[in-house]
Amino acid sequence: MTSGAPMLDRLQYVYEDMDRHGNVRIYVWRGKGHKKIRIRERPGTPEFRKAYDEAIARAFSPVPAEPEETEDKARDRTPKPGTFRWMCIRFMAESADHKRDSARTRHVRKLILESMFEEPTEPGAKTFYADFPLDRLSVKAIRVLRDRKLAAPEAGNSRIKVLRKVFNWAIADELPGITVNLARDVPYFTAAGNGWHTWSVDEIEQYEARHPLGSKARLALALLLYTGVRRSDVVQLGRQMIRNGWLRFTEVKGRRHLVKEREIPVLPQLQAVIDATPGSHMTFLVTEFGAPFSDAGFGNWFRDRCDEAGLPQCSAHGLRKAGATIAAENGATEHQLMAIYGWESPKQAARYTRKANRKRLAGDAMHLVAPTKK
Repeated sequence: MTSGAPMLDRLQYVYEDMDRHGNVRIYVWRGKGHKKIRIRERPGTPEFRKAYDEAIARAFSPVPAEPEETEDKARDRTPKPGTFRWMCIRFMAESADHKRDSARTRHVRKLILESMFEEPTEPGAKTFYADFPLDRLSVKAIRVLRDRKLAAPEAGNSRIKVLRKVFNWAIADELPGITVNLARDVPYFTAAGNGWHTWSVDEIEQYEARHPLGSKARLALALLLYTGVRRSDVVQLGRQMIRNGWLRFTEVKGRRHLVKEREIPVLPQLQAVIDATPGSHMTFLVTEFGAPFSDAGFGNWFRDRCDEAGLPQCSAHGLRKAGATIAAENGATEHQLMAIYGWESPKQAARYTRKANRKRLAGDAMHLVAPTKK
């Protein structure tokens, strides 16, 4: 039985454990020799009870024996040499750069590649990109893969980003038939807007009005806004990282072996929120079970807190952009922004300073638009 909420202890065959990311998983399990059935709904809700009842029904229903795998099926999973899927699978198995990336990055990349395997070569065709011969691949064929995600530009760009990495590896590894990075000649979609919505000061105040001082939701906002960290970093932060008014942590973007040590001052506004929020865990932000959040789990949880505040357009990443915008409008230089947000190049910082300078110049010069009498 579980060691979690009392409600769970009253339900038969319900167990919980924790994955390697610190997420608590709840499932129905009859015991040795039976499959675990995951329940993803929140405990205590009608949805959870419905999912539990369905899981119990599945757990005790007769399960027909699965047919043995035939040689034909096994052969279908083996990529044909010289095909698109053959190249991609070899990349995932052999590329040192791919292996150095985090498990999450590798998983996402694998999903992107597999989604392209299932793409028909033409609308309605029974031939798929998985079996596309490498000697027939062209820039046009890669562009088609991008353009099929026109409704989701970031997904289309992700395809091109992954394929550029695959082709670079194939060329360096002298894979037969690959001499040119075809994906390099397919440009990314130009973003229709500025990506994640940037919070306004009014939206920050609206969120604070809904989530009072002392709440976990208010602490999450303060940590994101006043440190400028990504959500993958904010879930790692804890009181033990603060010494003499400075927050010291290791930036984990991409979770590569090459890490970046960061050190930023703790603003009085943030310290006030920390002091007002009870907590005894190693990390500031924990789940309802007292475990650290995964970055994806935190993103979903924070998304709900934004919705509660009537801010469906807002997100955790948007607060990072809001902080950079506010800092630039208050006169921060490009190098100061780089130091705050850990950017290696002034290119990203320049986007904020240029926008702030335009606003400042417009404010200083707008009166010149009004005609004057001679």
